[in-house]
Amino acid sequence: MADADGKVRRVLVLKVTLPSADPAYVRTVVQATAPFYSLLGGTSIRLLRNVDDPAQFIQEIAYEAPEALELSRQRIASDLRIQSFLQAWRQMLGGAIEVEVYEDLTAAS
Repeated sequence: MADADGKVRRVLVLKVTLPSADPAYVRTVVQATAPFYSLLGGTSIRLLRNVDDPAQFIQEIAYEAPEALELSRQRIASDLRIQSFLQAWRQMLGGAIEVEVYEDLTAAS
């Protein structure tokens, strides 16, 4: 549901499994890519590691996007900036990346 400004809030989730990743290195990569989040309208970033499988990481990026842009997410997925970002993740981390987008229902009133 769009807010008064016609924007929708979404959470981009990047999941990656890295057989021999140092958490400090993954954190450094996330910090290095932080300027990219401004292109998405990023408002918050979290990096999580699975306590039962320390090779699994999740990065959450909360962002706001115009509703019209959100409705054409396929165009976003084909955006060269997005593709470059995902390719950089793959190169730096050496793992397959799963990308999902969620709607945050906790803030809905």
